[in-house]
Amino acid sequence: MNYHFSDTINSFESSAVREILKLTQGRSIISLAGGLPNEQYFPHEAVRDAFARVFERGSKSVLQYGLTEGYTPLRESLSKHLARKGIKAGIENMLLTTGSQQAIDLLTRIYIDPGDVILVEKPTYLAAIQVFQSYKAKLVSVDCDENGMNLEDLERKIKQHRPKMIYVIPTFANPTGKAWSLERRQGTLNLCKSNSVLILEDDPYGELRFNDTETFPSIYSLDDGPNGGAVVYTSTFSKIVAPALRTGWVVGDKNVILHMTRAKQAADLHSSTMDQQALHELFQQFDLYSHIDLIRTQYESRMREMVRLLQAKNWEGVRWNEPKGGMFIWVEMPQGIDTQELFKLAVEEGVAFVPGISFFADEPQRNSMRLNFTHTDSEEMVLAFDRLERALQRMKTAAH
Repeated sequence: MNYHFSDTINSFESSAVREILKLTQGRSIISLAGGLPNEQYFPHEAVRDAFARVFERGSKSVLQYGLTEGYTPLRESLSKHLARKGIKAGIENMLLTTGSQQAIDLLTRIYIDPGDVILVEKPTYLAAIQVFQSYKAKLVSVDCDENGMNLEDLERKIKQHRPKMIYVIPTFANPTGKAWSLERRQGTLNLCKSNSVLILEDDPYGELRFNDTETFPSIYSLDDGPNGGAVVYTSTFSKIVAPALRTGWVVGDKNVILHMTRAKQAADLHSSTMDQQALHELFQQFDLYSHIDLIRTQYESRMREMVRLLQAKNWEGVRWNEPKGGMFIWVEMPQGIDTQELFKLAVEEGVAFVPGISFFADEPQRNSMRLNFTHTDSEEMVLAFDRLERALQRMKTAAH
């Protein structure tokens, strides 16, 4: 059979993280690569009991098709949850999705035509880049610093490229771990509203903040929405409960959500209503917020361990950020080090990371890498850094 694939297939490149995960399976490689929550802190018993209660209710409809919009009681619970964060959204403004990744795909499907410009952070989430490229969008990166997007560069690129949408992760970003300042959040909102540019705000890590004294309001909460608002907001249960449940949500203007719902009907009819019912039971019978506090405490401890190791190694010319939340530390090597080449040596030594080139829509920074601190315990982390140091030494020796 001679298969005739569409031109779209050329836009689907393998995810660097997925390929690295496959590479490390069944091998004695310590992975600092994947954005994996730690299984040790999954609420195993609570999730098991939640599913048991769903079946104990005895309704045969538990296994039936459900609403495309998602299980109504869970949407009501989520509406209350979001209100705690200053996010106003009734169930008519909400769609439950198969992870927040699907929300990115659905909004792009209904809003972006081939050739439309999307502005993104430099760097940004690699799987979002994949989605945007699959719909043949033109991606333009905006300069960023530790406080978020550079507003002057954002304004310049809005005027130059007339983008249709901007995609941002302002709170503990993937891959950099950075949190935008309030000034940058408000400034981005103002610029986008005045130029009719839709903001897609991706917030999978917002609950994982390490300091209770500092708050990071979502851009969505700063807007006048939901209806007529400039922001579509998406998040997920993957980081606060478990990724396997594959349940996320997206909120925004009711007409935007309506069109996304129609697109979802064409994609998969609806996400797992059984999982959604179990998640609703968690809201009712489980102290989710105490669980989130536990995760935050443990992840902060692991982050500080990784920072201590970076400081102790004292590698010449190496810079990193200390995140205020999330799951990642962004590391910049000296200019002469290509982390894709370093990665090959690191795997030979038994440690993996994600080379930074994967996170750039244009003009990649070849000397950068993303390290995950949530999934590796202290002893393995020490060993991982020893292995990484050996790889660095081999690379420097070869260069001379």
